[in-house]
Amino acid sequence: MNEKIGNYRWMICALLFFATTVNYIDRQVIGLLKPMLMQDFQWDEVDYSNIVLAFQTAYAIGLLGFGRVIDWLGTKKGFSFAVIFWSLAAIAHAAASGVLSFGAARFALGLGEAGNFPACIKTIAEWFPKKERALATGIFNSGTNVGALVTPPAVALIVATMGWRWAFILTGLVGFIWIFFWWAMYSRPEDHPRVGKAELLHIQSDPPDPVVPIPWARLLPYKETWAFTIGKFMTDPIWWFYLFWLPGFLKEKHNMNLAQAAIPLIVIYTIASFGAVGGGWISSTLLNRGWSINAGRKTAMLICALCVVPSFFASQTQDAWTAILLISLGCAAHQGWSSNIFSTASDMFPRSAVGSVVGIGGMGGAAGGMLLSFATGHILKWTGSYVPNFILAASVYLVALGIIHLMVPRLEPVKIEGRNADLPEITKVK
Repeated sequence: MNEKIGNYRWMICALLFFATTVNYIDRQVIGLLKPMLMQDFQWDEVDYSNIVLAFQTAYAIGLLGFGRVIDWLGTKKGFSFAVIFWSLAAIAHAAASGVLSFGAARFALGLGEAGNFPACIKTIAEWFPKKERALATGIFNSGTNVGALVTPPAVALIVATMGWRWAFILTGLVGFIWIFFWWAMYSRPEDHPRVGKAELLHIQSDPPDPVVPIPWARLLPYKETWAFTIGKFMTDPIWWFYLFWLPGFLKEKHNMNLAQAAIPLIVIYTIASFGAVGGGWISSTLLNRGWSINAGRKTAMLICALCVVPSFFASQTQDAWTAILLISLGCAAHQGWSSNIFSTASDMFPRSAVGSVVGIGGMGGAAGGMLLSFATGHILKWTGSYVPNFILAASVYLVALGIIHLMVPRLEPVKIEGRNADLPEITKVK
């Protein structure tokens, strides 16, 4: 076929990027306002950790449910519902007045925001062949950094001119703008008028997935599901720690208020954005050079895991910018790792199950985040030290990769050999 392959799939990737950006804008506001809210409401570190814990508990529940809902409703409707839900929850923070009301608002936000990653990974699986998925995932996942990048100056400006309640209202409204573009631009690739035959053939160049639906419970017995989930359980909490406690670390360790921390946070999340794309680029480049999916993904994950190790010294140095650059490297490496571990779900599972698998794994990541948040609040209250968190951040990725490799020595797709639509059998491709 002589028709040039189109690029509309990258427009879809751009929509996912902006959705993830909005997701992290809404998620990060409370972390930036932490010193102010703790002073206004007389919270201690345990109070704040309980509010964070409410979000993560709901996020874990929501991931488990939303993955299945998105597989059931389809990407367009399921994603729209999630964005509307979390945007309303973000706005509801403006009416909060204490630990319980903030906890309730955070719980609702966690439920809604849980829909983002299952929907994004499912969309990537529908719109991209496997050799492009890590790069596409890296691009949309860099929205987490851009969201964290634009939020500090925006929140600082809003707080200075309108007060902290408006920070929740105005950031929450952004999601409704995204909904408009999503409904105007998204359809399945086989139904989309902007997708030509050559691009559709490119998207569908992998062996076709079976269409037999997979009950959620049938995914649990498989080691591939648990390898992905354990990897998320061990490494997602590190990003949660940076997101919710980094402004407090800069305040307590280096005496930076919200306005002074804005530039360091911009630097950290800008560098992290390059890590998200770079990690996906590494594995996609290796696959394009003929490496196997197993070797390409795991090599990229190993590089990222090694790059995290120096972040430990951020807790030891007294120089603020040395700490900021070390944290930047750790955040970039985490995002590169995340781009690849997300891609392993679509490498191993058919498109009809990707949303559910990502939801199960994301629930594991949120559960790990809950444990770390609980521990962090109490450790800071008792010792005032961030050192245990940085020790964990520096070491856990290598351990997680070792466990993933032991459980799944070769990343291979699973194949559905359905006896009937209600009871499919999942076996490895030989």
